[in-house]
Amino acid sequence: MRSHELTTGRTFAVTFAPGEDFFETLDAFCRENEIRQGYIPMFIAAFRDVQIVGTCEKPTDPEAPVWSHVHLENVEAFGGGTLAYDAASGRVLPHIHVSVGVKADAANGRTSHLLSAKVQFLVEMVVVEILAPTMTRVPDPGMYNVPLLTFLPSE
Repeated sequence: MRSHELTTGRTFAVTFAPGEDFFETLDAFCRENEIRQGYIPMFIAAFRDVQIVGTCEKPTDPEAPVWSHVHLENVEAFGGGTLAYDAASGRVLPHIHVSVGVKADAANGRTSHLLSAKVQFLVEMVVVEILAPTMTRVPDPGMYNVPLLTFLPSE
């Protein structure tokens, strides 16, 4: 286990408009407000289409991450995640998970890692800025090079 006390900064309520790309809009919001790291305790959304991590095939290694995706349309979503900073690219790296229900399929649900989404009606989100410590993602060779949230020592 790793943990670190967080020093929080500003808290924002953010809404996305119909037709916007989820990750592009989140990136623009972070840039406009100079947010380098934080967390999203929750958001609600209606997505026109969404891609989440998933497969219908039996994984060859059940411990390994799944890299394929499932495409769904017209879903309601509830999600949250973390925002870490990548100094090399100068960008925020979001890690978002969602639970989605397909409206036309009796709200049949799926839960996984969000890869992409187009807003259908709305996204209503809370974003909490973290001032310290520095949060980044470091690939862990012992865990299939999955980039894990890491806290860098304060300077």
